[in-house]
Amino acid sequence: MSTTTPPSLISLIDTTTILSLLLVLVLLLAAYALSLRTLRTSTPTSWRILFIWHIFDALIHLIFEGSFLYNCLFTSIPFNPATHHPALITNFLGRPDRLYGSRYADNWASKLWMVYAQADARWAEADLTVVSLEILTVGIGAPLAAWVAYMIARGDWRVSFWMTVLATGELYGGFMTFAPEWLTANKNLDGSNPLFLWVFLVFFNMLWVVIPLYALWVAYGDIKNAFLVRDGVVVASVRRAEERRGKKSD
Repeated sequence: MSTTTPPSLISLIDTTTILSLLLVLVLLLAAYALSLRTLRTSTPTSWRILFIWHIFDALIHLIFEGSFLYNCLFTSIPFNPATHHPALITNFLGRPDRLYGSRYADNWASKLWMVYAQADARWAEADLTVVSLEILTVGIGAPLAAWVAYMIARGDWRVSFWMTVLATGELYGGFMTFAPEWLTANKNLDGSNPLFLWVFLVFFNMLWVVIPLYALWVAYGDIKNAFLVRDGVVVASVRRAEERRGKKSD
């Protein structure tokens, strides 16, 4: 009886993986550096964290997920029934004769996404659910994240509302990304080693759960305080009006 030895963690960390992780770190450091140049020293820590997050969020969506969309929309090969499984045909972009996605491209982004696709195979192809979500993420989520960061820097009163909108969208997008897998026994996911499971699938996806929840909590507190101030002003105004009426009646 033969057993298959799973690949070691070191063997899975290639140059593309290292460069991809370094790029994530560079984007995070860039967001932090921008916060130092942009925000006042009196900015509360919670809002400083959220400024850094929203800049980082916008950059990740534009550079990483934007490159995924590019490969899905603009790189393809002819479908070959002799070598390709019929299930790969999705009539994507109305072309049942072609296959789209990073698997069929040859650029830095395709190499990056083929590394991630080892953990989630859908990212190698133009998966319809993933592409649909990423169109919203890149086209709306990224600009909105940048705008939220701008509003934080300006102290704009609208920031909590739009931060709530974005955080809700991020949470919904995360659920819709993985719900199809949960309902099909995770057929496209591979968590057979720590890199795929804890780094690619858990860590990088849970970031877009934990921090949006934190953003909602901060926004809730900000909106709550605004209403408390409003209610206090209204109560004080009513009392002053009653006092004036009382003086006139005397």
